[in-house]
Amino acid sequence: MRRTKVARIYQKFGNLWAVQLLLGHTKMDSIVRYLDVELEDVLTIAESVEI
Repeated sequence: MRRTKVARIYQKFGNLWAVQLLLGHTKMDSIVRYLDVELEDVLTIAESVEI
């Protein structure tokens, strides 16, 4: 259930930071396992967000 909920949050909002906070992960590759997406896609999305 944990994986499903964060995957739906990511699909709805596309916010990797929120997903990372919810899961308590410090590494992006940990998040990738939960979201079932390619690491390259995650990095591209993360890089497109300006802070």
